[in-house]
Amino acid sequence: MPGGRLTQQERQQIALGLTDDLAYAEIARRLDRPTSTITREVLRNGGPTGYRADLAHRATERRAHRRQDRPRDPAAARPADGRDPEALREFEEVFTGVFMASGMSRMPARVLAALLLTDSGSLTAAELSQRLQVSPASVSKAVTFLVDQTMIRRERDERRRERYLVDDDIWYQATVASAKANAAVVAASRQGVAVLGADTPAGARLLNVARFLDYISESLVRAAEQAREVLGSKPAPPADS
Repeated sequence: MPGGRLTQQERQQIALGLTDDLAYAEIARRLDRPTSTITREVLRNGGPTGYRADLAHRATERRAHRRQDRPRDPAAARPADGRDPEALREFEEVFTGVFMASGMSRMPARVLAALLLTDSGSLTAAELSQRLQVSPASVSKAVTFLVDQTMIRRERDERRRERYLVDDDIWYQATVASAKANAAVVAASRQGVAVLGADTPAGARLLNVARFLDYISESLVRAAEQAREVLGSKPAPPADS
C-alpha cells in the first residue's frame, strides 16, 4: 500500500469520486489508500460538497511549509498549555469540514469551530478575524448566521467590546431551533391539506409530512430537555459507607 502524502492526481481522483457520490471506502480502495486518509483529506479541505483538488493540494503545501518554518525544538515552540499548534490547526480544519459536511457554509463553520476549540469559548470579532485571517465583514456575516441559528450568542465584555460565545446549551438551542423550523413546515403542510383535500393523493401526502415532522419535532424537544437535565446536572456525591 502506498504511503506518503497524496499526490495532485490522487486528489483529482478523490474529487471525481465525490462527484460520482462514491463512499470514502470505495475511493480509498481505488487509490489503494486507507479509508481514514481519504476521510481526513476530504473533511480537512471543504467536506464532500466543497472539496476541490487544486485548493486541497495548495493548502497541503502551505501546511508543509509552515512545518518546515517551525523551530527545530518542538518543546520551545509549544505554548504554556503544552498543545501542539500544528496539530490543533489541522484538527480545526477537520472540525470545520465536519460542519460543512452537515450543510453549513464554510465561514460560519470556521467561526463555530474556532469558538468551540477556544478554552474560553469566547472571541471578539477582531480576534476571530486575526485567527482565521479573514476580513471583519466575513466574520460579521458568519456570526449573524450563527446567532440566527442560536448556535452562538453575543455579549459585551468589561471593555464594551462585543464578544461571541458558545456554551453548554449550544446543542440544546440548535435542536429547539430545528424543531421550530419543522413546525413551520408542519403548519404549511396542514394548510395545503385544507386546500387540496385530505382525500386526494397530494393532500394525503402533505398530511403524512405534517404528522411525521410533528412527531419527530416533539421527540427531539423531549430528548433535548431530558439530555440537558441529565448531562447538565452534577454527579451525586458518593454515599457514606
